[in-house]
Amino acid sequence: MENVKPRSRKKKPFGLKGLAAIGSGTVAAAALIAALVYLQTGKQYEKVFFPNTTINGMDASKKSVEEVKKSIASVTQNYVLSIGERGGSTKEINGRDIGLESVFDGSLEKLLADQKTYEWLKHTKTPQEFDIGTMIQYDQDKFETAVSGLDCLKDELVEKPENAHLSDYVSGQGYHIIAAKEGNQLDPEKVKSGISEAVMGLIPEISLEELGAYVRPQIPADDPQLIEQVQTLNKYANATITYSFGNEKKVLNGDTISKWIGIGEDGKVYLSSSSVSAYVKELASQYDTSTRAKNLKTSYGQTVRITGGSYGWKIDQSKEADELAELIRSGQSQVREPVYKQKAASHGENDYGTTYVEINLTAQHLYFYKDGKLLVESDFVSGNESKGWSTPAGVFPLTYKQRDATLKGETYRTPVSYWMPFNGNIGLHDATWRSTFGGTIYKTGGSHGCVNLPPAVAKTIFENIAAGVPVLCYHLPGTESQTASNGTSKPAETKPAETKPATEPTTAAKPTEAPTTAPPATTAPTTAAPPATKEPETETSTSAPSKDGEVGPGVSNSSGKKKTGPGVHK
Repeated sequence: MENVKPRSRKKKPFGLKGLAAIGSGTVAAAALIAALVYLQTGKQYEKVFFPNTTINGMDASKKSVEEVKKSIASVTQNYVLSIGERGGSTKEINGRDIGLESVFDGSLEKLLADQKTYEWLKHTKTPQEFDIGTMIQYDQDKFETAVSGLDCLKDELVEKPENAHLSDYVSGQGYHIIAAKEGNQLDPEKVKSGISEAVMGLIPEISLEELGAYVRPQIPADDPQLIEQVQTLNKYANATITYSFGNEKKVLNGDTISKWIGIGEDGKVYLSSSSVSAYVKELASQYDTSTRAKNLKTSYGQTVRITGGSYGWKIDQSKEADELAELIRSGQSQVREPVYKQKAASHGENDYGTTYVEINLTAQHLYFYKDGKLLVESDFVSGNESKGWSTPAGVFPLTYKQRDATLKGETYRTPVSYWMPFNGNIGLHDATWRSTFGGTIYKTGGSHGCVNLPPAVAKTIFENIAAGVPVLCYHLPGTESQTASNGTSKPAETKPAETKPATEPTTAAKPTEAPTTAPPATTAPTTAAPPATKEPETETSTSAPSKDGEVGPGVSNSSGKKKTGPGVHK
């Protein structure tokens, strides 16, 4: 019989594999338990909202739909909107006054149903916000009444805004910009829109300023165009133009210029050209002397008033207006004389100065003063009175002078050595064909208007006179002389009507002073000839001898037919 070994009852150890199996089972169980706990925790969010949930600005965390509705209803019932106005005052709109109420249309329930409960954990750190526009509503008519009734929208309390604008001109200061005024006028539509948004969001307060509901000025003080305008206006108005008329000054500054400038429809500064022209025209009427009568204290001691002629100051109005406008636009200040078409010897009472030719048509005698000294005097023969060719009275500037000119007629060419025109074709010149001058020769045997002179006298005047020197022609009753001379005599100083001896020279050894002009106590007739006395083109040429045996220009024994006269030369 075989021997059988008894079986040992001692347990064998698990080893590493056994321990691993036991550990794995424990972790799985723990994970399962944790998952079950997470899911169980998430199930509560089937009835309440996740943490960190905001609905229409209201905290809905872990609140049920009913709790959220109650909160909304509570806020709606007690809602008051505070409206902040400019200046710090406030107005209120009560929710009850506009029929504000809660409206629940299932939106809350849908939000809750859409929650994925297994995502509850991430919402503990990540907030979510919802805006539902149908949760409250108001009565539109009540809303319109409440908003329209606000004091800030009442017309009688509204102060409209004012744009920044230019000031009027202030003497010595110029123009400046007047700042814009904000006012308190509101845009009704912006007010209604802002209040409506605040009500629908149950926002407790708003600022009309922050809403941008106030009507703002369209032009602020820093507007670039406004700044450019004020700068240009001040440039124009700050120009000071001082006109100099001898010792007299005429100042043009902003007090006057400001009336000529303005802003055009295009926003640009303009300078009225018509105003500038009118100003220059006024200057001319005040200071031009070319058409004014002249007072002359004659060499006979009497003062005459001479009208007619063209001598004197005469502003070139068109050119001066252009230059003045340009000065104003440039803002330049200066002392200036205007642009003249014609100038005279001096400003003041007597514009003809101290160098002039004095021609007494009545006495047929002239005086030439240079720088106030009598240089030469002489008898002469003027225009033929019987033919209607009398030399006109007036004050004229010497046009020019020419040596060796030729006086032309229809049938002759007569040379003269000294030609000095002063009134169109009427002039001073030598008359070699005459041997006597003065007296009454001019009445029937005179020229066609020119002043015929002895050659030596013409030479002296020619050598000392210049273009522009005034020639003063006048009539002086009581100074007539019946006696002709060789032209080298002069009347007695104490008896102007008498003729001095023919032997007295024409040029004084010691020149005498020119008469000082005094106010005219009496005046002599200024013209004795009719208007149709303009000197013809050339003096008449005749081969027949005159009364004193002369032939040549200015001597006529014709039957009375007018001849062409002097003044045209080559």
